[in-house]
Amino acid sequence: QVQLVESGGGMVQAGGSLRLSCAASGGTFGSFAMGWFRQAPGKEREFVAGLSWSAGSTYYADSVKGRFTISRNNAKTTLYLQMNSLKAEDTAVYYCARAKTPFSTPQPMDVMQHYSSWGQGTQVTVSS
Repeated sequence: QVQLVESGGGMVQAGGSLRLSCAASGGTFGSFAMGWFRQAPGKEREFVAGLSWSAGSTYYADSVKGRFTISRNNAKTTLYLQMNSLKAEDTAVYYCARAKTPFSTPQPMDVMQHYSSWGQGTQVTVSS
């Protein structure tokens, strides 16, 4: 069973940047699509970004397009989320997730039920 551990969260001023990491261990990483989700206080968990298993395709929520970049390093079994031009509304707990099926990119990628493994989350707080 794969374990996912997020890191890199913290407090930053609006307009700043953070890079989140998601380290995978105990299971296969390179053959699975991966995603980032976030959950703000009092709100439902929402999709942020997704990356196909081949890393050839990326998917973003409209709210983060042009500001966030998802990437992966299969040799390091790590998923990343580079977040630039942060806004107060980006404040949330960020979770990484691994898709259910290897060698397949779920469509659409923004559906939580398409993912079977989740990390514990890392807090991102953006002050305005």
